[in-house]
Amino acid sequence: MPRYYGVFVDVKDRRCLVFGGDPHEGERKVKYLVECGADVTLYSPEDGTSDNLAKMAASGQIDWVRRKYEPGDLAGAWVVIVADTSDSATNEAISHEAAERNILLNVMDVTPLCTFIAPALIQRQDVTVAVSTAGTSPALARRLRERISDHEYCRCLQWADMGPMLADVRKDVRSRELPITPDDWAESITDRMLSAFRDGNPDAARDMLVDALEERAALNRQA
Repeated sequence: MPRYYGVFVDVKDRRCLVFGGDPHEGERKVKYLVECGADVTLYSPEDGTSDNLAKMAASGQIDWVRRKYEPGDLAGAWVVIVADTSDSATNEAISHEAAERNILLNVMDVTPLCTFIAPALIQRQDVTVAVSTAGTSPALARRLRERISDHEYCRCLQWADMGPMLADVRKDVRSRELPITPDDWAESITDRMLSAFRDGNPDAARDMLVDALEERAALNRQA
């Protein structure tokens, strides 16, 4: 049975805290939250904070509290990430406060203290692929991410390049109220369509998709 329920969380305009501003994990966590539109506050002493994060604070992209965790810091937070896990007592204290306040918490590589774990992510266009090992082997998750991201090794993400075109056709189909099922969509997206798209013929690929969906809609009306 799976340990975790896979989900993508909307953090836009929500208060998210990161404890630890090192130039590796701390910086990566902060930047990704900002990219997702979160309202980010970084707790990190000046001597433990990367230059890039200091610049982000100076430009107003994030709030920066120049110290480590203190009880009560989690008030009003929606998501909390502990990137600096060097102090086990602090990790435990943050975990206890997060549990009391019912706040989503990730303590990096300390799975027993987490209420959510962050998967390895592969992004291309609007497609995001998440790889998780339920916290048992982060190294394996990263390795799988590298392999999936390698276009020579894994070509499945080529389909993601058609994402914007598919989204446009979806709007068109909905506006015309065509009776299309999820199975109709799956069957209508073909290798031939992908080949046309990758050969520089996006209009031809779009026409193939629309024609296939219209045929299926006609069949569904007759059924």
